[in-house]
Amino acid sequence: MPFPDTATTAVITGFEVGSRQESIALRRVSSLEDLGELETPDRVRRERLETSPRWSPLTRPAVAKRDGFVELGELCRVHRGQVTGKNSVWIDGAHSRALPESVLFRSVTRAKELFAADGTLSDASQLRQVIDIPADLDVFDTADKVHIESFLRIAKGLGADTGFIAEHRRAWWSVGLRTPAPILATYMARRPPAFVRNIVDARHINIAHGIYPRESMSAIALQTLADFLSSSTTTNDGRTYAGGLTKFEPREMERLMVPSPSILETGVVPPA
Repeated sequence: MPFPDTATTAVITGFEVGSRQESIALRRVSSLEDLGELETPDRVRRERLETSPRWSPLTRPAVAKRDGFVELGELCRVHRGQVTGKNSVWIDGAHSRALPESVLFRSVTRAKELFAADGTLSDASQLRQVIDIPADLDVFDTADKVHIESFLRIAKGLGADTGFIAEHRRAWWSVGLRTPAPILATYMARRPPAFVRNIVDARHINIAHGIYPRESMSAIALQTLADFLSSSTTTNDGRTYAGGLTKFEPREMERLMVPSPSILETGVVPPA
């Protein structure tokens, strides 16, 4: 950490006024004491620096591409979970006890639920329920509609109808959860992500990413994919902030190299 009391990163540059180098020397340091040595054999062409959205990967050894491997994004889309806008309202509690089951969805609402799943989410009974009410309330029968309208009055009193998220929904009360993702992944921690098979079809909010196959994949292929991602992904694959906090944006996760579908379907990934 370049500053003792601030969680931030820093880039320190050395240059000569008026020069235009064809390549730039890059080096990572772990302490301020390491800054005294500027020489390094690692150089990156200027054009690559100018076009790279992130420089962190350029300071790490390149990962050799393996035959039969593709980027995860070729097989799956990665989507961050839905933002509720006010978790205290839209995650069930005493204020929502009378709501019908049809608007309550077992969901991953904390990253530690995925870390504790040990690779497979097989029990949804301990998960909290997220309230997701359709925009059209006329789809409910009279009894359910009475309970929902009563809840919405409570939610409105708690300010759930205000704020950027609520104001940009078709209806402020409709969270709009995504369909269950076959694989769920954490994306911010001081450790590599947890990739978890979601066999209970739990939903997820924005503390996790959902991994959705572009084409149908068998249960064996999905499990092999989740297992491979768990064993091969490191913090070097994400963007690391001061203090060791590592974050994976959806597009960054889609760039992870994974076995092709033909390998995944066998259930066995050859060693590197």
